[in-house]
Amino acid sequence: MPVDHYENFPVASALLPKRLVPAVEAIYAFARSADDLADEGDASPEQRLAALEVYARALDGIHRKEVQSDPMFARLAKVVEQYELPLKPFYDLLSAFKQDVTVTRYASYDELLDYCRRSANPVGVLMLTLYQAVDEDNVRDSDAICSALQLINFLQDVAIDQQKERIYLPLEDLSRFAVSPAAFERVEAHGKWSALMRFEVARARALLLGGAPLALRLRGRIGWELRLVVQGGLRILEAIEAVNYDVFRRRPKLQKRDWLLICWRALRMKREKRVLAPS
Repeated sequence: MPVDHYENFPVASALLPKRLVPAVEAIYAFARSADDLADEGDASPEQRLAALEVYARALDGIHRKEVQSDPMFARLAKVVEQYELPLKPFYDLLSAFKQDVTVTRYASYDELLDYCRRSANPVGVLMLTLYQAVDEDNVRDSDAICSALQLINFLQDVAIDQQKERIYLPLEDLSRFAVSPAAFERVEAHGKWSALMRFEVARARALLLGGAPLALRLRGRIGWELRLVVQGGLRILEAIEAVNYDVFRRRPKLQKRDWLLICWRALRMKREKRVLAPS
């Protein structure tokens, strides 16, 4: 789930139990720093991949219970041992970050979802593990929420990604709506573009709502956290719609005033004990 890159990650959330703060911060430090290696600065692709491979070797060392000299990996190793965190989500994150170095287009929605499976879903699995809430249904719905949030982030960042010569909308969808990749270089939204984005927004919303029952099943703080996350994602989709899908001139994002509405909708979900689309 992409603070800049991981803006839905509950690092500083008031709802996060204090006992879990060090663990979440250790996970976040790993994910954020690895993402930056893949995406920031002026390093060559070869240098980026080499740096990410160092992270992979550190995970190998954690698996072998070797002492880690790097403070970040030492903290992560402690958290992995304390909470019996699986290492696969961390390897999956690295796989996605490596892919960002070499892949700039996705032919199909299935290919994009496979990327989301590794770039976003691992965070949900790790959070469920911290809360001792891992089961088949919870992981399934968590995956849907995390993938949907990643897709929503892509819709927000079409213009930003274009500047990085990346397109995170399936090429099959561009073809279906007769939108050329060259259209990403223009700052106006046109009819075909709006139709494409309307389709993408509807699909992301359906995926998010499909996973939203998890936010009602989980009790306590994690349930509140998830209800806010779900309603935040839905609100961003509304913001995209409100500008008629013209994400080139202004990146739709949550404003302070949006949070009152998000909190009210999350409270309404709790009271009515059902998933509610915004109204």
